[in-house]
Amino acid sequence: MRGLMQEDMAAAANAYLAWWDMAGVDCAIDEAAVNWLRPAAISLSPSPPTAVPAEARPATLEEFRIWLAQSPDQPERRWPGVPILPEGQTKSPLMVITDMPDPADMEAGSLLADRAGRLFDAMLAAIGLSRDNICLASLFSSRPPGGMVEAADLSIAADRMRTLVSLATPDRLLIMGDRTIRTFLPVQDKAGMDNLHFFNHDGGIVPALATFHPRLLLGQPAAKVESWRTLQRLVEEMHK
Repeated sequence: MRGLMQEDMAAAANAYLAWWDMAGVDCAIDEAAVNWLRPAAISLSPSPPTAVPAEARPATLEEFRIWLAQSPDQPERRWPGVPILPEGQTKSPLMVITDMPDPADMEAGSLLADRAGRLFDAMLAAIGLSRDNICLASLFSSRPPGGMVEAADLSIAADRMRTLVSLATPDRLLIMGDRTIRTFLPVQDKAGMDNLHFFNHDGGIVPALATFHPRLLLGQPAAKVESWRTLQRLVEEMHK
């Protein structure tokens, strides 16, 4: 019985001390009287924000290539393979954007290689262009394992692509592949892919058209009809 009473008294004492601790009592004796039950003062002044230095954006197309290849913050640093950098010069009549290199591209060290590349070159020739007078880039400069990317990585890639377009300043854009189209043109007109869209970038907007990636056209030849309509619309836009 005595043991139970001692335990009860100890519990009561601990609760009593805890109450005073919560009230702000941090010493047993002081020279000045203190109103321990007075509510603690609340400061309404917000703490000064910590300055976070903004990352310097590339100012030229060449600086962008170096930044893309060397910056440790790029998602591609986690993936194997040498990055495939954007090709072409500024102020080209057309800039083509794909999603990511195919396995054959990674082996060749350039975008749209192998059979898909030959079909792409034929598509350019059909509208009077070649790789020598366009700008060619992909959302991701290398290929992740399995070709799968995280949503956060896609957001980073989309943001830097807007910077790249603003530096390249092309007259028109051709956005190729379902993933690329959904990234930049999320709302598609039901009338078809040959409709003109407008791509928002860091410096303004640029007219854009969307079409299938050559890799899909190789497996689904029937889609070439719609792709050809897009190319015809592109020719019309380029001659306005």
